[in-house]
This record gives sequence, structure tokens and C-alpha cells, in this order.
Amino acid sequence: MEKSCTLVVHFDKGTPALANEIKEALEGNDVAAKIDALKKAIMLLLNGETIPQLFITIIRYVLPSEDHTIQKLLLLYLEIIDKTDSRGKVLPEMILICQNLRNNLQHPNEYIRGVTLRFLCRLNESEIIEPLIPSILSNLEHRHPFVRRNAVLAVMSVYKLPQGEQLLDSAPEIVDKFLSSEQDPSSKRNAFLMLFSCAQDRAINYLFAHIDRIIDWGEQLQMVVLELIRKVCRSNKGEKGKYIKIIIALLNASSTAVIYECASTLVSLSSAPTAIRAAASTYCQLLLSQSDNNVKLIVLDRLSELKSSNREIMVEMVMDVLRALSTPNHDIRRKTLDIALELITPRNIDEVVMMLKKEVVKTQSGEHEKNGEYRQMLVQAIHTCAIKFPEVASTVVHLLMDFLGDTNVASAMDVVVFVREIIETNPKLRISIITRLLDTFYQIRAARVCSCALWIIGEYCLSLSEVESGIATIKQCLGDLPFYTITEDGDGQEASKPIQQVNSTTVSSRRPAILADGTYATQSAALETAMSPPTLVQGSLSSIGNLRSLILSGDFFLGAVVACTLTKLVLRLEEVQTSKVEVNKATTQALLILVSMLQLGQSSVLPHPIDNDSYDRIVLCIRLLCNTGDEIRKIWLESCRQSFVKMLADKQRRETEEIKAKAQISNAQPDDLIDFYHLKSRKGMSQLELEDEVQDDLKRATGEFTKDGDDANKLNRILQLTGFSDPVYAEAYVTVHHYDIVLDVTVINRTKETLQNLCLELATMGDLKLVERPQNYTLAPESSKQIKANIKVSSTETGVIFGNIVYETSSNVLERTVIVLNDIHIDIMDYISPASCADVAFRTMWAEFEWENKVAVNTVLQDEREFLTHIIKSTNMKCLTPPSALEGECGFLAANLYAKSVFGEDALVNVSIEKQADGKLSGYIRIRSKTQGIALSLGDKITLKQKGTA
Repeated sequence: MEKSCTLVVHFDKGTPALANEIKEALEGNDVAAKIDALKKAIMLLLNGETIPQLFITIIRYVLPSEDHTIQKLLLLYLEIIDKTDSRGKVLPEMILICQNLRNNLQHPNEYIRGVTLRFLCRLNESEIIEPLIPSILSNLEHRHPFVRRNAVLAVMSVYKLPQGEQLLDSAPEIVDKFLSSEQDPSSKRNAFLMLFSCAQDRAINYLFAHIDRIIDWGEQLQMVVLELIRKVCRSNKGEKGKYIKIIIALLNASSTAVIYECASTLVSLSSAPTAIRAAASTYCQLLLSQSDNNVKLIVLDRLSELKSSNREIMVEMVMDVLRALSTPNHDIRRKTLDIALELITPRNIDEVVMMLKKEVVKTQSGEHEKNGEYRQMLVQAIHTCAIKFPEVASTVVHLLMDFLGDTNVASAMDVVVFVREIIETNPKLRISIITRLLDTFYQIRAARVCSCALWIIGEYCLSLSEVESGIATIKQCLGDLPFYTITEDGDGQEASKPIQQVNSTTVSSRRPAILADGTYATQSAALETAMSPPTLVQGSLSSIGNLRSLILSGDFFLGAVVACTLTKLVLRLEEVQTSKVEVNKATTQALLILVSMLQLGQSSVLPHPIDNDSYDRIVLCIRLLCNTGDEIRKIWLESCRQSFVKMLADKQRRETEEIKAKAQISNAQPDDLIDFYHLKSRKGMSQLELEDEVQDDLKRATGEFTKDGDDANKLNRILQLTGFSDPVYAEAYVTVHHYDIVLDVTVINRTKETLQNLCLELATMGDLKLVERPQNYTLAPESSKQIKANIKVSSTETGVIFGNIVYETSSNVLERTVIVLNDIHIDIMDYISPASCADVAFRTMWAEFEWENKVAVNTVLQDEREFLTHIIKSTNMKCLTPPSALEGECGFLAANLYAKSVFGEDALVNVSIEKQADGKLSGYIRIRSKTQGIALSLGDKITLKQKGTA
């Protein structure tokens, strides 16, 4: 068993020093050589060497030295040498150093006294310390604070020794007297710490005797006071009220560390609204005053925890929290918005939206490179506010429509999706939104945003003027027809020029795109990151028209959307326009545009011809315009809108169901006792104490105190490590915290003999690390022992803990018995939890993540949805595909699953299965993640669990 070590020094093993060389240097008169030799001797001792012959040399030649560095090194040397023999008795030669230590404790130099006192704190041999006690106590009255503060620590360490109370029985009284007269903050802190550790009642008496001056105490002493309060309140809940008043007083301290600790202590001890409000206010104050981003993130985490347990109090703080948006860091901004969005109410919604609008306007100045990303976050936040409180939509929708032409495509896409939802849910805004959209349509630069905007124009232009404006806007953005002309040489003349200009900023993409159901589709379209600011392109785009330039770059999916929109507008024009001549004129113009697009798609001017899907859609539009029927008109003008309304209703229903499911969790049993606080005695209780009592009663009534006691779940986590017939029986209770695993191992001696030096030796595989060395224990016959082992976790992957129990029996000390333990498999399911993310974010991550694990479906289950449910349950993931998309019987199912690990890693899963003719399921489950561990571990889990039950 290796010794415990109180200091670590780097040592290069390549050049070991020889004992003789060290001895010669120590015997010489050169101070620098002596220092160097002492350092080498300490390094050798720390690395397991034993140099017994040096001890006498050091006593003779080093002990008398007056040099401070030598004296400091001498104390380090004395700290690490063996002071006892094999039986635990102090070596006789150690008496030689006692006199030297006494001299040092009476030395005229305060540094020598201080370091000697600090050395005594690390001595465990009471035989050496006993003769030095009078000298230690005399140093409590030394003029220099450095000596006094170390003297107090020495008194504390002596008192804590196994025989400490006999050696220095009056220590608490001496330190109490010292504390009342001491002025140095550091010495006071050490003295109070001594009373806190060894005589808690005296510490409490001192605290209440000086309660008025607590705010003027030093930061270190205030921290120890908070630690004392936490300890006392945990053991004696009845006296909580008077201590909470002290904490609230300390919230006005000058140190930010003390303020933070006060707020954390308040939240952990009390549920009284006054206390929680004070803590929340303190956190908000720290959020604004601290410049360190890490501190801000920690404070936001604390505010997030408060939000989940005390939402009604946090609602009052929402504007204070939002002030953190002034920090340029995106992680802080994202966290701030997440907290604020869960705190919006009818009372504060106007203020919150006003703040978000101001932030959106600020992003227009191009000072910060990530303004587009921040604007996207703000748009999503405003979208959430407008869905929860539709009345605020009118105040923000027009401002946001200015960003439809944003160079950040994701941000522009969020804006157009927001507009699409608001125009349906707020019919009063329809006319103003359509007018504004038609005015700003020419500014839109991205194909995806254009497609969505065209759909809105096609569905919501209802009056004659709107329909005519819609057709005119599309014609203007498409420019003059034809799209290209054939010269005598057979080259495309007009198209070639725009292609060069556009292709300078857009790249034709033939890589697979991921559709909403997770399957692949090949697209040949301009990447949406295009249309960026170079002046040549801006000029050319505005002169050509955005739709024309995108179609000329080969985006025929957009061409098909233009065709569908024109068809809808012409069909609606037939309903609202009385003049047949005008209708026929619009129809022929639309037909000319569609035919021109087909002509362009089939020409040799573009590098890629039109794809079949877009071709079929444009041809369908041409047929429809040539021959319209009432049934077809109804499908085109009504069914699309109805599908959209149904999608919004489905989304709303899912959100409502989630809220209901959360609300239905029962926290208390119906036959629990209720404590009526009105009947309680209020004598001598302050308002804060009353509030705290009431909140405790409420917590008891709602079951918050007993929520963790899930006994059935605990039993599932007990693992048997040895067999029932083994001489030592062991079982482990595994607790998985975020970043560490605690093994609580119960070891039972089943023999009639005493087991000596029993040691639980563990080893790990995977990203698991043991934190501490195993200890040796002695186990009496038929007795048991609880052994705790901590293991650190650094990433999400399946790990294995294996090991054995080694012991000696009292009958045969020479022979060690080894019992091999069963392996403990740490399940990945303990680290991942279901989470939600937008379809766009899912597809982006799917394209970016490099690790993919493909698992073939092999199951006895024969129903697709039953298999999907089984996979969701087995992997602890959330299905992002809405239930409506999984309905119906088609023999095929594709769904996306998503989860997040405690380390912030994303796990993406796509399930694609098909029912074969023989009724069996076939297909693949694809897992993608940024790290290899999570992809492999999830794959193993699915392979193990997917078979299901017959």
C-alpha cells in the first residue's frame, strides 16, 4: 500500500542523483549546493527511494543552517521521511528533530516560525508534537499575523489527532478567546474554521454575538460562516429562519463570491418567496456585473434551475435576465432567450417583444460578424412569442419582413416561416402582410425563401388587386421572355451572360440532400448560401430579377413553384375578375412563362437539364390552365390551405398534450397528512420565518420532499458482484451523476474468520477513470462493510468496470485470496435523454456529422409502428416525426429520432423500414453523431434490443 503524499514535485527519472554526491554537497559550506542537494534528496524520497544514511548528515550539517530556503526544504524533507518503524512506534532518532522544531518555533524570524507551524499541521505523530504544544500556543500571541494564522491551524490539526483531545483539551476555549481579540482577517478566518470543525456550538455563539458586524468581516471568514449555516440547517431544520436572516444580510457584502454563495445557500435552504426573490435578484445583478463569460453561463444555469421550481417569482425578473443579451457571446444569448421564453406571460409579453425588436434592429449594423446567426435566434424567439400571444404579431411582423432578403439564409427562412404561420393564425393582418410581401419580394435572394414566399402569395392573394399585383410581381422578377435566344451559331446568347455572373457566387450542387423523413434525394440547385454581397452580382441580380437569375442557375424546383403559384393566381383571377378578356390575357402570359421554362430546361444552354419531377409539375400546370374543371379548382385553391391549417392544428395539439402530460404527474398521495399553518403558533416568528414554514408545509403536501425516493428504481440498479457460495459476498449500487459514477459496494464476510487487508481493486475500460486509490480494511467474521468508489466519466459511451476482492485470513497471513468480480457495464442510456430540435437543424447536423453507424433491421416484430415504439423505448430518444406523418398502412415507415447527452453531444437516428411480402420487417437504422463513442454505443444498444419479443 503506497503512502499518502502531501506534496508533488516533478522529477526527471532520466538523471537520478547518487546518494554519495548528495551527502558530499550537504556536508560542504556552499549554500547553493546544499539547496540543490536537498531538492534532489526530496525528489528521490518522493519517488520511492530510501536513503537512510542521509538522515544523520542532515541533522549534523543542515539543521544548524540559518538560510530560509534550506530551513523550508528541511521541513519538506522531514515531512516525507518515515518517522515510525514497522510496528507504528516513533523512531528514537526523531527526538533529535524535536529540539530543532522548538527552536524554530521560538526563532526571532517570523517566516521560520510560520513555515514550522505549517509543517506541524501535517504531522500525525503525537509523540513528536506533545513537547511542542507550549511553543505552539505561545505563537498565538506573536506580533506578526503570518505566525498567528499558522499557529491557529496548528492548534486545529493537533486537536484533530486521534489523541488530540487529551493533548490539548482546552483548544476550543483558547481559540475562542483568541478569536474575540484578533484583528487580522485571515487569522480570524482560521480561528473560526477551527471552532466550526471542532466546537460548533462556540462558533454559533460567536456568530450571534457579532451578528451586527458580519457585513464588515473579510471574504474568507464570510465564506466559512455560510458553510457553518449550511451544516447547521441540514442537521437542525427547525432553526432555519434565524440563519436565513444572516444570509440575506450577507447579500450586501462587497465580495461577488460571497454574494453568489449566499444566493445558492438561500435557494438550497428556503422556499420562502422573499428568499427566492432575493436570490434571483442577486443572480441577475451578477449576470450584469461580471465580465467573465463562464461566470455568466454558470449564473444562467442557476437562474434556469430557479425557473423550473419558482416560475412565478422568476416571471418578475424576465427583463433583468434579458439584459444579458448585451453580451456578444452566442451561448450566453441562446441560454438567456431560452430562459426568457419560458417566463413570458400576458403581463410582460409587450415588454419582452419590444426588447427583442430593439435587438433585431441592432443586428442591422454590420459591426459583428455573427449578426446573422444572432438575428436568426431573435426571429425564432419572436416567432415563439407570437404563437403563444397572437396579439403581439402585428407589432413585429412588418419589422421582420425587412429581413426576407437577409444574406443569412437560415435567418431569412425563419422569417418567412413565421410570416406564413402568422398570416394564417391572424386573418386581420393578411392584407397588410401580402402588400408588404409583394413590395419586398424582389429583395429575396435565396431559393428556399423564394419558394415559401411564392406559396404565401399563391394562397393568400384573394382580392382582384392582390391577385393582379401578385402576377405582376412574379412577371417583373422573371424579366423579359424568352429566357435565352438561339443565334445562328446555335449558342445561347442571353442566358450565357447571367450564368457567368450568377455562377460567380453560386455553386451547383449534386450532393445528396436529406428530406424531412430522413431519406436522400439528389438536388441540382444553387446552394442557398449564395447571393452574397459582391457588387457585380448585386447589380446584376437587381437588373435581371431574383427569380430569373435563380432559374438561370439551374434551380428548376423553384421554377416548378413559380408555375404552381401562377396557376393558383390565374385560377383565382377567374373567380374575382368579371372581364373574360383580362382572364384570358393573364392565362396566355402564364402559359408563355411556363413553356419558356420548359424550353430552357431542355436546352443545351444550362449544364444540367430539368429534372423529371419539376418537368412533370410544370406540364401539369400547363394542362390545368388549358382545361380547368370545378373539382380541380377546388383542390388547387382550397385543399392546400386546408392541409396547412391541419398541420398547424396538429402542432398545437402536440404542444398542448405535452403540457397536459407534465401537469398530470402526481407528487403526493391522497391520504398524506396536511398541516394547516393557520393553526400554528406564530409567537416570536418573523415574516420570513413564517413564509419559510408555509413553503415547507406546501412542499411536504405536494410531495417535493419525497420525490427522490423511488425504491423500485433503486432495486434495479443493484448489481451482484460475487456468487452466493463465495467466502465474501459483494453487491454494488450504481449511481450515475452527470460527470461521475458512484459505486456503493456492500461487502459481507460469510466466513468464521477475520479477513485482513481486504481490498476492493477496480479497473476500467472505455472513457472511465478511477479517482481514488483503494483502501485496506479488516472485516470481522460475518460482518459487512460499505465501500464507496468514485469513477469519472469524460464522454458518452458504454464503459466496463471490472475488478476483484483481495484479502488475507488471520489463519494464513502469507497467502492472499483473490475473488474475481462480475463486470459492471455502464449503460449509455444513463447519459442520453430525449430532446427536440427543428427539422432544419436535424438535417444540417445530419449532413455535418462524420460518424455514422448503420444497423440492419433484424426483428421478430411485424408491425412497423410497434417496432418504432420499441426502438424509441430502448434508446431513450424522442421521435421528431409527427404522429400524423406515421399514420396509414403503406408497408413503409421512415422516422427521425433525436437525443442529447449530458455532455451536450447530439445523437441522431433515422429509422427506415419496409414490410416484406412474407410479413417480416427489413431496412436500416442509421445513427450519426459528432463523436465515435456515441455512434458505436447506440448501435450496440440497438443491435442488442431490436429483436423485441415474439
